[in-house]
Amino acid sequence: MTRVLVAYASERGGTAEIADWIGAALRRAGVEADVRPAGEVPELDGYDAVVVGGALYEGRWHREARRFVRHHAGDLAHRPVWLFSSGPLDHTAREHAIDPVPGVAKFAGRLDARGHATFGGRLTSDAKGFLASKIAKRMSGDYRDREQVAEWATGIARELRRVAV
Repeated sequence: MTRVLVAYASERGGTAEIADWIGAALRRAGVEADVRPAGEVPELDGYDAVVVGGALYEGRWHREARRFVRHHAGDLAHRPVWLFSSGPLDHTAREHAIDPVPGVAKFAGRLDARGHATFGGRLTSDAKGFLASKIAKRMSGDYRDREQVAEWATGIARELRRVAV
């Protein structure tokens, strides 16, 4: 059975939930999936493929996602890799595909990533921190689309089955 690591970097839990949804969809599609915080993954031994996700803040991928990709670049180069971002605090991610931000696009190119998706983000109205609380006053809400996430993950499972055959 194909074993996939879903590594994520999340500040307030919204991206962690998206990673959980990806793991669940992969499992439903017959793929073994481990979902773990990116900062807690010491090595990639035993994984056939990797999905890496991070929250977006001010146009940048979460620091732990960037650190994960840099630290494991050599191992990631020998596995199928997919990337995802979460962050838009509106419905644009549901309406059309959003290109990765420049830093994520650079990682995608270096890793020859099989794909990238940007999903809507979540920000609660009581978000802590100066910038987050300011943004929350104008744009709080949950803009994630669980069905969209599951469809993307199911596509990954289909591609992994094709490669394995």
